[in-house]
Amino acid sequence: MAADHVIIGSGINGLVAAALLALKGHKVTVLEREDRLGGCLMTEAATLPGFQHDVMAATWVLFMTSPAGAALGPHLERHGFEYCHSPHPTAVLRPDGSALALSMDPARNRAAFNALAEGDGDQHAADTGQIGADAPFLFGLLGGELWSWSTARLLFGQVRKRGLRGLAAWMGQALAPARGWLESRYQSPLVQALWAPWVLHCGLTPESTYSAQMGKVIAFALEAAGAPVVKGGSGAAVAAFKSLIEAHGGTFRTGADVAKIEVSDSRVTGVTLTSGETIAARSVLASVAPGQLYERLLPDQQLSQERAALPEFRHGRGDFQLHFALERAPEWRTEGLEDVALIHLSDGIDAVSKSANEAERGLFPETPTICVGQPSRLDPTRCPEGKAILWLQIPDAPRTIKGDAAGQIAGTAWDETTREAFADRIEGILARHIKDFDQIKLARRAYSPADLEALNINLVGGDPYGGHCGIDQFFIWRPFAHSTNGVGPVRGLIHIGASTHPGPGLGGGSGFNAAKRLGA
Repeated sequence: MAADHVIIGSGINGLVAAALLALKGHKVTVLEREDRLGGCLMTEAATLPGFQHDVMAATWVLFMTSPAGAALGPHLERHGFEYCHSPHPTAVLRPDGSALALSMDPARNRAAFNALAEGDGDQHAADTGQIGADAPFLFGLLGGELWSWSTARLLFGQVRKRGLRGLAAWMGQALAPARGWLESRYQSPLVQALWAPWVLHCGLTPESTYSAQMGKVIAFALEAAGAPVVKGGSGAAVAAFKSLIEAHGGTFRTGADVAKIEVSDSRVTGVTLTSGETIAARSVLASVAPGQLYERLLPDQQLSQERAALPEFRHGRGDFQLHFALERAPEWRTEGLEDVALIHLSDGIDAVSKSANEAERGLFPETPTICVGQPSRLDPTRCPEGKAILWLQIPDAPRTIKGDAAGQIAGTAWDETTREAFADRIEGILARHIKDFDQIKLARRAYSPADLEALNINLVGGDPYGGHCGIDQFFIWRPFAHSTNGVGPVRGLIHIGASTHPGPGLGGGSGFNAAKRLGA
């Protein structure tokens, strides 16, 4: 068997690359070691029959606003891909019951924020407006190939526009932490609390370098594009990609575990599966974690620089997922939350910082930061008529357990008892905000970091971001300090996925860039 391009892994980046290449007439084969396609795109009846839950990735704003989404959106739509929206993409709900919801109407947000604290709405408008003004430059850096003539031209254009010192000042401001941005620019604790949890979804904390800039980008994207889900779940998106790719001659293999990437004279020749079958190809795109690529798939290659860097590569906090099937839509004790796509349960900057720090130190957070999704409000097809589902993500779970910040959970490993004890803590926080929660709860299903790694080998320790996203492991330094656009000494091999620039999320950026490099 032979192909022009073999793609290892069927997550968002593999699917984007395969779709773009197939549309250009390239012969593409996608290999997936699991018995299902999609990587972190997985929809199943996790709680009860008829209740369809996105077990991992759920919100598609990054794809909808990305170059990959723009290029593939019309094609995918013809294969059944459909967004479902809410006019209220996000909100924060504090322990005292106070809440603030974001609208997709900028004027409404400006008025609401100004009513909380004079000038906060004006500041929000200024922040999102600046992101909009800088969008061609900023999103070029966030999504394009950084080591390229196009990026060099982009930077040169900014030098001409701002001056060299002005560009340096812009870069310096872009490195600011979210805590500094929120505490210096906003007076209302509610406005601060609205944005503080979002940095966790970038693999950062409020104290992380450049987390302010990522917070502003998220604020801009949510206000402009919302927090859409895919009708039928993220699994339906995978089905649309598969249909599109197969319609243009691409093929898929599940249960196809790659044992080795074949190389001759420092050039890729194909792959060999654990079954012994060899598939010839002129290029291989590997959507895998660095450890998988350099320890397992390239065992015979002299890659001294990569192997020297690998022990220093760090994975981030673990992820914890909790799903509920409900008798009816939740009745929040605080008004105005019924149609919000994603609600964070958090007291604000200090609470987010505390929970993230505890998780990074190997502790169960005493009060974890909880993101509550209400997908059945956006897409009623997810469950039986009149019922509801909730999708909870806790982005600050410990990868390796050293203790409990509250001194209540005794477990030191992610076994079933420990997982359910942490789920009880999360449910207890949630239940305080929903009327009669115990009466409307039909079932729940929890996924620990260990469970998520068992579902996807690339989620090392349950890290959903492909590695720690601190500045030393991001941008031109991802995954390693010497990395260059996912290519290295093995010609024809391109490393893609969350562990490579532009990092995690459903934007499909590394798959898009790799496909363009190969002529898509």
